[in-house]
Amino acid sequence: MLSHVVEKLNGNNKKPKCDEGDECKMIKGTVVLMKKNVLDFNDFNASVLDGIRELFGHGVSLQLISASANENGLQGKLGKPSNLEDWITTGTSLVAGESAFNVTFDSDEDIGVPGAFLIRNNHHSEFYLKTVTLENVPGQGRIHFVCNSWVYPSHRYKNDRVFFSNTTYLPSQTPESLRKYREEELVNLRGDGNGELKEWDRVYDYAYYNDLGNPDKGPKYVRPVLGGSTEYPYPRRGRTGRKPAEKDPNTESRLPLLMSLNIYVPRDERFGHLKLSDFLAYALKSVAQFIRPELEALFDSTPNEFDSFEDVLKLYEGGFKLPDGPLLDNIKKNIPLELLKEIFRSDGEGALRFPMPQVIQEDKSAWRTDEEFAREMLAGVNPVIIHRLEEFPPKSKLDPETYGDQDSKITEEHIEGSLNGLTIDMVMFIL
Repeated sequence: MLSHVVEKLNGNNKKPKCDEGDECKMIKGTVVLMKKNVLDFNDFNASVLDGIRELFGHGVSLQLISASANENGLQGKLGKPSNLEDWITTGTSLVAGESAFNVTFDSDEDIGVPGAFLIRNNHHSEFYLKTVTLENVPGQGRIHFVCNSWVYPSHRYKNDRVFFSNTTYLPSQTPESLRKYREEELVNLRGDGNGELKEWDRVYDYAYYNDLGNPDKGPKYVRPVLGGSTEYPYPRRGRTGRKPAEKDPNTESRLPLLMSLNIYVPRDERFGHLKLSDFLAYALKSVAQFIRPELEALFDSTPNEFDSFEDVLKLYEGGFKLPDGPLLDNIKKNIPLELLKEIFRSDGEGALRFPMPQVIQEDKSAWRTDEEFAREMLAGVNPVIIHRLEEFPPKSKLDPETYGDQDSKITEEHIEGSLNGLTIDMVMFIL
């Protein structure tokens, strides 16, 4: 009975049949997305609730917007909505996590070449829209849209989500039929500066740094506002719109420590599910590196120093084994699976241990080589300060009376074996 209902409802989403003797003019599309229940293993209800919405006709629909045909003045002509086909019966690959759905548009509407599309998510849960590809577009052939964005249920938005094709235009060359949609999209992204921003909001707005303190806890927790003055107008931070502190209206209230990861960031800019687990795991491990030395200091005469290279390796090879029992079982029950894998092994060994750096995974003395020293210099925290060698040997610009002789003592004989047969002058000329 249920399978019959599903088949019938899915059949309503199939492409329309042509009348006999007429030529079908269909634009076929492929929509690639990732469902929430694949990306968030903790939300098992997402798939069920979305399926129920689909059964009652509340699916995901797309409308093409013409880049060449206008209506309502200069606004691009808008096609009829077309639903994604076979949402319920389309299987999801748990390896890649992606699902591909078909959608069919009737090109008899004569909207010309689509330059954008509107999408309405009438489901209960959000999904991550990756790409939309249109085939058999009259006069164009194939059109590809790279979206890479979260699409929340339509009731979360004041305006339908719009995505534009991968055709780039200068502002002055944007087709008139798409100009209004682009301008409205920019207005939505800027926001109106009012209200607290929620996870589904797509607002890229800025505020002063007025959340550094917490005056509600007392005078010693008060901090000045950074930015906004005539002399120091910057820096800026992302606006969250949280309510002001009770004791100081110029200071934004702080989130509790356990909720600090829920501070507003546009959804498309937030860490993914697995990346967030990595972040949390390494944060806990970093905290542990401050706790462990305090305990070890009771038995170490030089707690703030590395007495040997073995002390350094203990950061990566160390950790400690958690004893089996109720404590370990309780930890495993209350920590998400991905985070648990990062912090503990299945047997409890190596808790809070940092991963071994790649450079010393095979050879623990590899860091000593000149090649690795040069690589780290070039890939350092500020590699833009490295300049091309203009004279050899290099000479220091420091005052020799203050700093002594700092000129390089490296000669051509020292490095000629690493120049592949070239001379110093030839190498400097090539660089």
